[in-house]
Amino acid sequence: MKLKQTLIASALVLGASVAGAQTPTGTPAPAPGMGAIATPPAAQFTPAQALEAYGWYLGKTNGFGDLGFTQAEVDSVIKGMLLARDGKESPYDLQQIGPEVDKLLRSKQEVAMAKIKEKASAEAAKLMAEVMAKPGVVALPSGVVYEIVQPGTGAYPKPTDIVKVHYTGKLVDGTVFDTSLEPREPGQPVAPAEFPLNRVIPGWTEGLQKINKGGKIKLYIPPAQGYGDSGQGAIPPGATLVFDVELLDVQAAPAEPEQPALPPVPAPAAK
Repeated sequence: MKLKQTLIASALVLGASVAGAQTPTGTPAPAPGMGAIATPPAAQFTPAQALEAYGWYLGKTNGFGDLGFTQAEVDSVIKGMLLARDGKESPYDLQQIGPEVDKLLRSKQEVAMAKIKEKASAEAAKLMAEVMAKPGVVALPSGVVYEIVQPGTGAYPKPTDIVKVHYTGKLVDGTVFDTSLEPREPGQPVAPAEFPLNRVIPGWTEGLQKINKGGKIKLYIPPAQGYGDSGQGAIPPGATLVFDVELLDVQAAPAEPEQPALPPVPAPAAK
């Protein structure tokens, strides 16, 4: 059953996260005096504290807070756990009650999602009211809003062009979720991003056509032109996105090789 697998996986992840001194590769850390810096001894915790941490982890990873579990609902979960602890069978047929469990969790997810979207919409509306009061800001029919920060001098990109850019993406509260101005991996140099303009979110494809090479633009992209109600990674559902973009270069996409003409298919012989 999926719920059982989730709880077991949670236990394994928690156990792995608190395992003894290990390097990222899983090999034992070097002993002090052998090129490693001695670390202070681990803090001592009681079994009760360890179990409390385990309980918190289970509740966190299974969405007790995000899904708004009430005290009575948590008590019901604990009741089921006590039955399992005592070696008793579930009082319910899991095949029959499984759809009800799924229905309950889906309804809670829908409520939680609606709250997230409502909050995001209110924050975006407040920001856009301030933005639209600024001179030089343009709103497109799609809902994308842009502001030319610095005009360029070169060509304007077409959707099929390959663009090279430096950019920083933020949520409306100022949280940076992505940027090309920092190394992608530790030790790597900072490098601009390069991609076909029609292979990114619609707000980018549309908005970046409003600036020419060498210019800088600020894009305000609503959810429908970004990642929608699903979000992605650090981007929450229903998020309005704010991008600062510098268009460094524009290049036409290489022409696709022509496909050789196929010989005509001979007509079937008459019988």
